[in-house]
Amino acid sequence: MIKVSKLADYAVVVLHALAAEPARLMSAAALAQQTQVPEPTVAKILKTLANAGIVQSVRGAQGGYRLAQRAENVSIAAVVRAIDGPIAVTGCVDESAEPCNLNHICALKGRWGNVNSAITVALENVKLSDMSHGRH
Repeated sequence: MIKVSKLADYAVVVLHALAAEPARLMSAAALAQQTQVPEPTVAKILKTLANAGIVQSVRGAQGGYRLAQRAENVSIAAVVRAIDGPIAVTGCVDESAEPCNLNHICALKGRWGNVNSAITVALENVKLSDMSHGRH
């Protein structure tokens, strides 16, 4: 089974909450309360997404977070990459953070790239707005 990490899933949930009110600045505490994701996890996600340019952080007493761009422009692939790193289905893919121990003898070495590309393209084509508006 190919599975998005729990942290990436939570990131989409947090972004969904931000997308629902794009002009509003929301604190990590408010987002945690709204999404029921633990506040330390929300804070970690927001920091990571801010570093990736997906959310914008505004400091100060009236500060908080908001989407850095329209939900229609945020791909799920960008969110997954921001949270989990390069999209790679196996250690056989060059971008994988988990190199394969059998890489030196594997007859399928380099063959997973096509699968990885297909999944990446699919995730690039799904936007945060698609997730937020219930498009099937």
